[in-house]
Amino acid sequence: MADVTVDTVASVPVAVIGAGPAGLMLAHLLGRAGVETIVVDTRTRREIETTQRAGILEADAVRDLVETGVSDRILREGHEHEGTELRFGGRPHRIDFKELVGASVWLYPQTDVFTDLADARKRDGGTVHFGVKDTEVLDITTDAPRVRCTAVDGTRHEIRARFVVGADGSRSMCRDLVPEGRRTRYGKEYPFAWFGILAEAPTSAPELIYAHSEHGFALISQRTENVQRMYFQCDPNESVDAWPDDRVWETLQARVAGQDGFRLKEGPVVERTVLRFRSFVQEPMRWGSLVLAGDAAHTVPPTGARGLNLALHDVKVLSDVLLRALVDTGEAALDDYQPRALQRVWRAQNFSYWMTRLLHTVPGGTPFDMRRQIGELDNVVGTRSGRAYLAEQYTGWPTRPQH
Repeated sequence: MADVTVDTVASVPVAVIGAGPAGLMLAHLLGRAGVETIVVDTRTRREIETTQRAGILEADAVRDLVETGVSDRILREGHEHEGTELRFGGRPHRIDFKELVGASVWLYPQTDVFTDLADARKRDGGTVHFGVKDTEVLDITTDAPRVRCTAVDGTRHEIRARFVVGADGSRSMCRDLVPEGRRTRYGKEYPFAWFGILAEAPTSAPELIYAHSEHGFALISQRTENVQRMYFQCDPNESVDAWPDDRVWETLQARVAGQDGFRLKEGPVVERTVLRFRSFVQEPMRWGSLVLAGDAAHTVPPTGARGLNLALHDVKVLSDVLLRALVDTGEAALDDYQPRALQRVWRAQNFSYWMTRLLHTVPGGTPFDMRRQIGELDNVVGTRSGRAYLAEQYTGWPTRPQH
């Protein structure tokens, strides 16, 4: 549709495709530095806000949201977790993040992070167009790329920019703009998925529980005092219709059962979903005037709670790099982005893969495989170095600006 007449033309230094947390945080950070952006997304704001997503945020990410003026709501409504529990062999084992590495994480849904950022963009006068269609990114190998899209009212718009950022999620169309012969895609599909539920029930535990059992993995999380988020390992092709409440609770209770008599507090299941697992990285993360960030460039299994944190780290690095490219050193500054981002991405891929392999029952696994897993889990919780490794990886690595 590149030859279709447009109704409006706007020029900004940076155009952003994708109004999820990564795209909106980037626009926020650039806006604070006086750099104007236009953000577009095919989803409506309501569609994004009503897609429930869990979230564990590193302390650095929380600090950035608060100190850059997005919102302090996370401090009022989020929950700081100073540790987590690994449960296996019918026994609980707490990993004390604060004692081991002096850090903590915050339980705060990704949906709320999006709402805070969208409200901040509106408050600050930022331009965000939700619900667009027919989005095209043109001329990315030049220094004058363009974005074209159709607004909700049917009008056609063109955005002229110096740089375009593809932050359009795991189904990114921007990543496909890197020529097939010049990109490398690394990936792994997993033979299991998570069956996720929201339940109207009291909190069962003060912190997350990662449970390993012969029946499979389970994760016990929280949403509010009266609504809980929980997951259990299932087949990727599982149908949510095959799981009435009684079967859901029977499965979850079996996977957390132990010698201490621990039981989950039950209630009506109000939402069911099957979450497939995939590890993915595309390199390069930059092509010409196009830069990829967040899930558009990489995805991780949810086991290690790295996905949202990686996306926010990407745009923290990218905002610094773009500011230098626009103001100081020119396009060469963009060369810093990929190595700084990818070091953290591959660390996170390793940790997420390790946590996934550590806790899940592999289809077709032997009794040896199960006993070996128990041995590895015992090594993790039974040695200070093992506990410290998990704590350091889970709470993240400090972001150190480089110039």
